[in-house]
Amino acid sequence: MRTRTGKTEDDPIGADAAEAAPAAPAPRSPGVAVLTRLIVVLAVLAVAGGGIWLVTRAATPEASPTTTEIPALQVKAADVRPGSVAPAGGAVAGGAEQQTSPQQARPRETGPATLSEWAAQVAAATGVPARALQAYGNAELALRANQPGCKISWATLAGIGRIESNHGQYAGAVLGADGRPSKPIIGVPLDGSAGVQAIGDTDGGRYDGDAGVDRAVGPMQFIPGTWRKWASDGNGDGLGDPQQIDDAALAAARYLCAGGRDMASPSGWWAGILSYNNSTEYAQKVFGLADGYAKAAQSVRKRG
Repeated sequence: MRTRTGKTEDDPIGADAAEAAPAAPAPRSPGVAVLTRLIVVLAVLAVAGGGIWLVTRAATPEASPTTTEIPALQVKAADVRPGSVAPAGGAVAGGAEQQTSPQQARPRETGPATLSEWAAQVAAATGVPARALQAYGNAELALRANQPGCKISWATLAGIGRIESNHGQYAGAVLGADGRPSKPIIGVPLDGSAGVQAIGDTDGGRYDGDAGVDRAVGPMQFIPGTWRKWASDGNGDGLGDPQQIDDAALAAARYLCAGGRDMASPSGWWAGILSYNNSTEYAQKVFGLADGYAKAAQSVRKRG
């Protein structure tokens, strides 16, 4: 979540000792017994804590130098009044009416049968990388199954992804087949300088490589503290990684759907986007992108 405009939001025993006859064990005092139980409890908690850590594991990146490249600067804001209308919708991989599950859609008479086929065709129509589209589409399908009332659209997620990181290609990064950029995507220091919100360090540099202040991370630009709350596993590997686009897109979808929000309604859509970044211009840019992506992809459904 880019915050330039404001964000609401791991002593060997000797031979003599080995041959000596064992001595009778001394009786343990009640205090020793209590201490032993306490050690056991702490060990169990440590193991449990390690398991939780694995869910949101992230290799500590090195803080990248600040870049003047801001994907959003190249995007024109749509001339639309906030709250007046929601962008066009676009069904993923066969149609919303089919209630498909993540990563797979049922075949239909027209249109692509699977998520990867759909992404390949929509990539040609929209210019969005197919690997990124798989992540956005999978997030829509996952929310359709788990929070059907939200009606989050892949196109809205794609609009955010375009503005935040150019779909995982920020500052020359290349989005790999594994859904990770070729280098960590890390935003500017949130140090309170001109046009930048001030957010002190919340992760010890674990996610952003900066132990001084926070930086937004990954293709969907999550602030580390926000990521800890919404960390998601979109690719099914058992981990939540803000740099992995399936995880990041699913986390963004869950964030936008918070509180029972209906992302297909004008009021719900605008409230969701403004909660992601509290800037009308930002929301208008996402609107224009989302609306354009959805309309460009509509022809895909008519192909055999």
